[in-house]
Amino acid sequence: MLELSSAQIAGWISAFLLPLFRIAALLMVMPIIGTQLVPQRVRLYMALAITLMLVPVLPAMPQVDALSLRSIILIAEQVLIGAMLGFSLQLFFHIFVFAGQFISMQMGLGFASMMDPATGVSVPVLGQFLLTLVTLLFLAMNGHLVVFEVLVESFVTLPVGQSLDISSFAILAGRLSWVMGAALLLAIPAVSALLVINIAFGVMTRAAPQLNIFTIGFPLTLIMGLIIFWMSTADILAQYHNIATDALFMLRGLAQAQ
Repeated sequence: MLELSSAQIAGWISAFLLPLFRIAALLMVMPIIGTQLVPQRVRLYMALAITLMLVPVLPAMPQVDALSLRSIILIAEQVLIGAMLGFSLQLFFHIFVFAGQFISMQMGLGFASMMDPATGVSVPVLGQFLLTLVTLLFLAMNGHLVVFEVLVESFVTLPVGQSLDISSFAILAGRLSWVMGAALLLAIPAVSALLVINIAFGVMTRAAPQLNIFTIGFPLTLIMGLIIFWMSTADILAQYHNIATDALFMLRGLAQAQ
């Protein structure tokens, strides 16, 4: 009859459960996998499968009692680290949603919104288009594999049981302004062109007051805005590359990985 001591059981539990909570927290928060499009049961199965593959190559976990206060604190730290890494990726994807919203408001298409199936909230159509495009680019360029690589490295740079460094949270808080700046950088060419068009309509209205600006200006601004947006997508790949590079470097900075 197989007999197991409490120390052996505690060692197995800590070696498996502590990495599981960090991996599961990342999968629950990160874009694409952490959205409503992927059922929670599928995410849980993915977390279990990834944990089973990573446990043999991870550093040794601290031996703690499964029902002790220290184990609860360690679990909370792992959930916090995983959620922090996933939230940083959410910031990267929402840059393009904000850029689409800025352009939509300027061209008069802000009222045209649709329900985002990933988040369940209403977003502008142009923002949803850019979000779908960026999602495909992220998967095509193996961005998800880079995320999993950083996750594995985080168990070495942020080992389980080590006190969290406040600098990681400072980096994440400082990047909130980077999101708005990057979104404005994406939207400035289209917004500037639409601003010139609106100024031209204002001059025409002053020169010929009998022209109805709402009858002529709104449809023309909408058509020109769509044309300008179509032309601006020609440079979306270069913009995506720069922003994605900054986002992945930020992710490595949060995990203190090289």
